[in-house]
Amino acid sequence: MGIDWQSTSEILGYTLVVLLCIGGFLLSCLSLSGTWLVLAAAGLAAWINWPDFPGIGTLITFLLLCIGVEIAEAVAGAWGVQKRGGSKTAGWAAIGGGLLGMVLGTFIPIPIFGNLIGMMLGSFGCAFLVEHAKMKKATHAAHVATGAVLARVGVIFIKVGVTVIMTFVLVLGLAIS
Repeated sequence: MGIDWQSTSEILGYTLVVLLCIGGFLLSCLSLSGTWLVLAAAGLAAWINWPDFPGIGTLITFLLLCIGVEIAEAVAGAWGVQKRGGSKTAGWAAIGGGLLGMVLGTFIPIPIFGNLIGMMLGSFGCAFLVEHAKMKKATHAAHVATGAVLARVGVIFIKVGVTVIMTFVLVLGLAIS
């Protein structure tokens, strides 16, 4: 009796699919790009299960969802600022401040969450500074900058939701096929 290498490799492959989906969920909760890990899981599942589910259509749909989430994240800060009456310049400052804050957040001694805190502080701080310099009103600038933070938090919920939906479709499709 020998080892059934095909069954063993399938079990290892599907275990990796599950781990990628769990990792994608956790990264999405931290406002990182977890949807891409679920896309990678779907790609691996397609390779293991070819030509059955997930097929090319599922992979393309997942790819479009990943791109859509990235676009939403990129414009969230600016959108939040402008929805609260802020300028386009403050919107761009919120985007740049969020990126800078995410990088500088690595120095906040809270693993992984430091980047998230840095992103929120950077978005708020840069939008606040730009809007305050323009309007000379701290309350208005704080109101506008809060819009950037709220939009970023909203994107986190969108990322988590899309990641959960993608994972659910992948797992359900694999279970049915």
